[in-house]
Amino acid sequence: MLTAQLATTASGPPALQRQPVPKLSDTMQKLVRSVEPHVDADTLAGTKRAAEQFARPGAIGQKLQELLEQRAAKKENWLADWWLRSAYMEYRDPVIVYSSPGLVFPRAAYRSLDEQLAYAAKIVSAALAYKMLIDGGKIKPEAMGKIPLDMSQYEKIFGTCRIPGRERDSVQFNPRSRHIVVACNNRYYQLNVFGPSGGLASEAQILAELKKIAGKENARQRLEPIGILTANHRDSWAKAYELLVADPTNRSSVETIQKALFVLSIDREIPQKPGNDDIVTASDLLIHGGGSTVNGGNRWYDKTIQLVVAPNGINGLTYEHSPAEGQPIAVMTDFLIEYVNGGKHLNAVDQPELKAASVELPFNVTPEVRSAIDEASGFVDKLAADIQMDYLHFTDYGKGFIKTQRMSPDSYIQMAIQYAFYRLHRVPGAHYESAQTRMYLHGRTETIRSCSVESIAFARAMLEAGRDGRAKVEAMKAAINAHKAYVSMAIQGQGVDRHLLGLKLIAKENGIQLPELYSDKGLQRSAHMRLSTSQVASRYDAFMCYGPLTQDGYGCCYNPKEGDMWFGLSAFRSNPETDVARFRVSLREALKEMYEVLVQFGEKPKGKL
Repeated sequence: MLTAQLATTASGPPALQRQPVPKLSDTMQKLVRSVEPHVDADTLAGTKRAAEQFARPGAIGQKLQELLEQRAAKKENWLADWWLRSAYMEYRDPVIVYSSPGLVFPRAAYRSLDEQLAYAAKIVSAALAYKMLIDGGKIKPEAMGKIPLDMSQYEKIFGTCRIPGRERDSVQFNPRSRHIVVACNNRYYQLNVFGPSGGLASEAQILAELKKIAGKENARQRLEPIGILTANHRDSWAKAYELLVADPTNRSSVETIQKALFVLSIDREIPQKPGNDDIVTASDLLIHGGGSTVNGGNRWYDKTIQLVVAPNGINGLTYEHSPAEGQPIAVMTDFLIEYVNGGKHLNAVDQPELKAASVELPFNVTPEVRSAIDEASGFVDKLAADIQMDYLHFTDYGKGFIKTQRMSPDSYIQMAIQYAFYRLHRVPGAHYESAQTRMYLHGRTETIRSCSVESIAFARAMLEAGRDGRAKVEAMKAAINAHKAYVSMAIQGQGVDRHLLGLKLIAKENGIQLPELYSDKGLQRSAHMRLSTSQVASRYDAFMCYGPLTQDGYGCCYNPKEGDMWFGLSAFRSNPETDVARFRVSLREALKEMYEVLVQFGEKPKGKL
């Protein structure tokens, strides 16, 4: 995957192409091929007939294709606003677990509250330094080979907030904001970090304000968890939002939070669950805050960036997904960690105009709002109890070994995930991997359908006791090459899922009845993604985590390093078919078995790994 470097001088934006509309016949062929692992011969034949009928000359598919091409001719990106609306703004499940990822940072070396606050001040200073690089146009443009990538997501990281609405949310951008918001014991404080003349608060000033906030007598007493409202089902939050901001004081406080560059959550005590280590605890905190009685109310989940600094060195961030994908956030994370570890200071000079710059944001809690808080708390606590977070730090080898086998590390890991699922459940798992389409203007993602005829043939070969090792390697290579081919198509916007979404939405926009193809059993089976995966690369021992896409599925986000790999894993406890601990073991064993067969029958690495 791609990484960004920070340049010292600004450069102009590269010229980017418009995202194309795939050919209808190509998409139908890919669809049928991707359905094949999941259905029997009769169902597959039905899918093939449905696809042919949909795409034949004069049929509804051709009409929708023409309308979509007309839209593409008028838009800078035919998909971008649709994607934001359909994938995020109209998505009604809560952002926690279902949408907003957490990013677990390496554990920091602090133990006391004073040390925790010092670290918090440092990471705030690092985030402000990164914000200034973005504002100054000093983020070096990324490229895929010689192809430039769209960099607009970086401009939406800071000052952005999702606003709840009935049936559809909206997004508010405040990139020129001069303050952050600090959450501590369910209380919120405005902390000005830029003065009227543009002066930036020093790290020492930030620390002094954080000590005032965390040391205040009233800060030690928790208020009702108003922030838990932001974690509820979006329609429930929208109704509560209307009640909350009907009060002018509350409206002013909420608007201050929404306009902040980001939220810093200073978490307090963390009850340790039996059997959980600090990394699992960190995953829980960054996904849902541990519930309403822990730190779930010490958040504002609508904010794009929330830096979380918890006791005992646990820290990271949670981010609202709608403005940006994971990799720009991971690139920022690398900068933050490097800044903190490197002892850098953006500005060591105190700004006199910023003295005593923090102020608590008051809230008036009516009985109606209190009832909404109780409802949200019950909902979040139930969801937090159901989601099972875990991780795998695989240390036997990393992408260095995979590259000696002349294999794509990403495709290799994807096939390991495929094999892990199959060896555990003995059925193919429909498998989502996100591919960035940032080679196009305003490009976001396409789905890589990682479960293929070849991936299942590979999994079966690995499980066949008498199968020759060379045949297993050949099956592995075929699966990896098939995945690489789909990746190549997906990053060029030539996958199946976004095109099907576009045809569906153009039908809706024109009052055309949804075609029968969309109710096809094969299509629905292939789109029931039991594996939700993505690569989010970091140079450090950091990893992203999120919930599954389906109730009977797994979340699996990974950071492949040269000599080891990190996986953030999840499943729902309430589903009898899935168990994240068993999946973690199966994934570890899959990676080991693939290594063993390659060491014996694969390429012979030269020199040390």
